[in-house]
Amino acid sequence: MTLEVKVAFLPPLFMFVLSLGSESHTLSERFRSPAIRVVSNETTKKAPDVAAEVGRYEDVAKRIIELAVFGAAQNRSYRRLADFTDTIGNRVSGSQNLEMAIKYMYNAMKQDGLDVHLEPVKIPHWVRGKESAEMIKPRTKSLAMLGLGSSVGTPPEGVEAEVLVVQSFEELKRRASEATGRIVVFNQPFTNYPETVAYRGFGASEAAKVGAVATLIRSVTPFSINSPHTGWQIYEEGVKRIPTACITVEDAELMWRLAQNKQKIVVRLIMGAQTLPDADSFNTVAEIRGWQHPEQVVLLSGHLDSWDVGQGAMDDGGGAMISWEALSLIKDLGLRPRRTLRAVLWTGEEQGGVGGQQYFNLHKENISNFDLVMESDLGTFTPMGLQFLGSDAARKVMEEVIKLLAPINVTKLETDAEGTDIFLWMQAGVPGASLHVADSRYFWFHHSEGDTMTVQDPHDMDLCSALWAVVAYVVADLEDMLPRRP
Repeated sequence: MTLEVKVAFLPPLFMFVLSLGSESHTLSERFRSPAIRVVSNETTKKAPDVAAEVGRYEDVAKRIIELAVFGAAQNRSYRRLADFTDTIGNRVSGSQNLEMAIKYMYNAMKQDGLDVHLEPVKIPHWVRGKESAEMIKPRTKSLAMLGLGSSVGTPPEGVEAEVLVVQSFEELKRRASEATGRIVVFNQPFTNYPETVAYRGFGASEAAKVGAVATLIRSVTPFSINSPHTGWQIYEEGVKRIPTACITVEDAELMWRLAQNKQKIVVRLIMGAQTLPDADSFNTVAEIRGWQHPEQVVLLSGHLDSWDVGQGAMDDGGGAMISWEALSLIKDLGLRPRRTLRAVLWTGEEQGGVGGQQYFNLHKENISNFDLVMESDLGTFTPMGLQFLGSDAARKVMEEVIKLLAPINVTKLETDAEGTDIFLWMQAGVPGASLHVADSRYFWFHHSEGDTMTVQDPHDMDLCSALWAVVAYVVADLEDMLPRRP
């Protein structure tokens, strides 16, 4: 990655994103040398034994799929999500809406007959306030914008300055002498999320190092209809903090063309953003206790918080709802696995996975009892497969488990699971899984006003719920935990 930063202070979100963008230090490699050594006390079974044991769950898997996709639970996860998002709206960290959302889900899952509790955490509380951006030279034009999370505000009268447009960090360094006193506009092309999000994450500090007074970042999206996309950003220690916001692809490209034509560009930016003291919040936890090994856990999850735009239906209301739905399906069928099934609806994920990090710190002393950690946070579109990170022996087990999804044509087991909130567990050697969906449209709506229920499809959510429930239940009910590295 081209950005030169110290990563010691980065939260799990940015450590996770950096891991995705690094070819030389992949999470798979770190899994083979985990930061916290986890010793397996399980005996690895031979392949025929594994296939036979998992194969015995074929009828159970069909029952789960039938209930979720064609039976009484058809469209239920969609209806739950619609009621939740229409009632609560978006749910940014520290907001009253997020606390309403936690209470809503706590009560809903209690009424569903699950064992529910809340685990307190502290989360960031940033508010954007009133904000606007306007190009005033070479012509007047309002710029659609969204302040970036954790940004400082401007003075009440705003910041008015000439613009320097660059397309990369390298170009900024080459033109450092031109940046003093200017608003730097980053017009970086979208390549992939891990690479491109670095500009949103670190652009303000990189520009401040060369004397800029503010930054406007081209939204991290491959498609735009003049839609700004917000997100979290991090100030580097020891570097002046300057206001930073995202603008649309269209406006970033407009200013790039004007700059190429040697036209002077002046922008006025007004941001009322401020960071308040950390707020009290909760991770919301629902369980079906295991009948034989209740202390051992298969964890499935999504995050309950969102940004303060749209409804947070896709990111990540859908992931939270299918995690609840998976437990509902299992409960409705009267099933109870050997191990505990635990759905965790994370708080503060968008601010760097702070709820997930505090959960890890609280429970890592019992890490040997965590069998599998699962997270859905890339949408609940049509499921394509399951991403998995674990030992070779565990992979052989999961290859058999995923075959049980043949009735819905989702039998592909992929590599390198993803998830900000489960990253630390996987880094420590716990097997991890994430849902792979047809996500080509995900970043069209990501962190924007477009993230609403209109993006969601009831049938897709049924399929995702079925996959989530089958995998979680079968792994939790196998005779042995998934084998780990010796």
